[in-house]
Amino acid sequence: MTPERPPPSRRVRAVSETTPSDLAYTEQHEWIRDDGDVVTVGITHFAQDQLGDVVFVDLPDPGATLEQEQVFGEVESTKSVSDLYSPVAGEIVERNEALDEQPELVNTDPYGRGWLVTLRPSDRSQLDGLLDADGYDAFVTG
Repeated sequence: MTPERPPPSRRVRAVSETTPSDLAYTEQHEWIRDDGDVVTVGITHFAQDQLGDVVFVDLPDPGATLEQEQVFGEVESTKSVSDLYSPVAGEIVERNEALDEQPELVNTDPYGRGWLVTLRPSDRSQLDGLLDADGYDAFVTG
């Protein structure tokens, strides 16, 4: 997902308060939680804040296979439509079906009930190339 970075004058808010340290991150503003056999993927607080009110989320069905950085869905908000990018290659295990009826969960609980998909990585070493919370904060405020 690629929300536009705000101009420097608008980037005064510290994002570290909203960047959990137990997750990994991408420069496309997805977060990843390693749950062992699978990883859970969502969009960051920063991304949902930049998107505005989310009104629709398009996600793949379980069984779909993805390559790393492949577009796997879209988030539509009152401001724009943004692509979602797979942080690692693998197979979709589950999609968050609650988002079909409540897409606003992406805004209200991006690191909890607003998760997007679970994915079984085909190459777990790809997780090593993701950003930690400090790296993501530096990227966003950079």
